[in-house]
Amino acid sequence: QVQLVESGGGLVQAGGSLRLSCAASGRTVSSYAMGWFRQAPGKEREFVAAISWRGGITYYADSVKGRFTISRDNAKNTVNLQMNSLKPEDTAVYYCAAAHMSRPVTTAPPYDYWGQGTQVTVSS
Repeated sequence: QVQLVESGGGLVQAGGSLRLSCAASGRTVSSYAMGWFRQAPGKEREFVAAISWRGGITYYADSVKGRFTISRDNAKNTVNLQMNSLKPEDTAVYYCAAAHMSRPVTTAPPYDYWGQGTQVTVSS
């Protein structure tokens, strides 16, 4: 079992930055692809970013490309999401997820483990 705990969410003005972190426990996630998803009120959960197990491959949703950066530190069993130039439409609950595969994936089903989420609110 893998437990994932997100942190770093909060309230920020448009144009600001936040750094989300996801701490894994229970087992090492060095053999897991990791991803970030988000869900805004009244909308379905959507893909944000993903990273391969060694960090060499990253994928981003078009809506965040150039503004968000996903990274991982396997020695610390953590994954981060640096979010810059935030927009009000980035407001959502952000979830960290782990998939037991090497390559990152952009859809929810292959992910085996999910965190509880952290709220990000961007004011205009």
